Amino acid sequence: MSNTHYLVIGATGKTGKRVTARLVAANKPVKAASRTGDVRFDWHDKSNWPEVFGNVKTVYVTYFPDLAMPGAQEDISTLCTLARQQQVEHITLLSGRGEEEAQACEQIVASCGLSWTIVRASWFMQNFSEGLFAQFLLSGDVSLPVGDVKEPFVDVDDIADIVFDSMISEKHQNRLYEVTGATLYSFAELVALFNRVLGRDVKFTTISANAFFDNLTRLGVDQGTISMLEYLFTEVLDGRNEKRAKGVQQALGREPTSFEAFLRKNQHVFA
Repeated sequence: MSNTHYLVIGATGKTGKRVTARLVAANKPVKAASRTGDVRFDWHDKSNWPEVFGNVKTVYVTYFPDLAMPGAQEDISTLCTLARQQQVEHITLLSGRGEEEAQACEQIVASCGLSWTIVRASWFMQNFSEGLFAQFLLSGDVSLPVGDVKEPFVDVDDIADIVFDSMISEKHQNRLYEVTGATLYSFAELVALFNRVLGRDVKFTTISANAFFDNLTRLGVDQGTISMLEYLFTEVLDGRNEKRAKGVQQALGREPTSFEAFLRKNQHVFA
């Protein structure tokens, strides 16, 4: 008999919880796996991975904290080997733009012998409505170690729509979608848009990397997140991603969600 279940690794994360909700709404049998959920999955403890992958047809993989971090390639390789052994049919991987290490992980998935979909995403709009950056906006002061570099921020709901469809439909097999929003914004421009749309007066300031990471430490941010942000702000945000891509249009046949629409949809978060 063929496997029947849909596994979401990172089911409490920004994309994972949305993909899980879509699968549940479609009456698909779901294994929602995370470090703290009923289906426990920990990248640093592989002892129960065979159990987690039991009877799994399709898996969506998000790696914490980021595919560019040390050890990610080995973990993804181990996961792919196990997926083959457990007769998983399809893997969808969330990846990041402009990260050579992440692209090495993409290649591992694409060459593992299973059907695959890779969603290579720009920065999430939801970084500003959920978690650390939302705290900065609510405080009225966004101080980051970044200048005029621009990013085409993408709505996580657009990502979740693509991932969900890739898990239930064969039309996305062996496809890589580079997904971005339609507009490039610097962080200062983004804060200005936030102020205009929501009638706020948040200040944006460029600070040194050392000052930023000292602030994160004082806020009690975990070291994994700090390491990821250090990599992103000191290496990836150098202008290499100052370009839009057409992945949302290619996968969904529609335009990506605008940042203004995202802000209006989430204005209750900032009330």
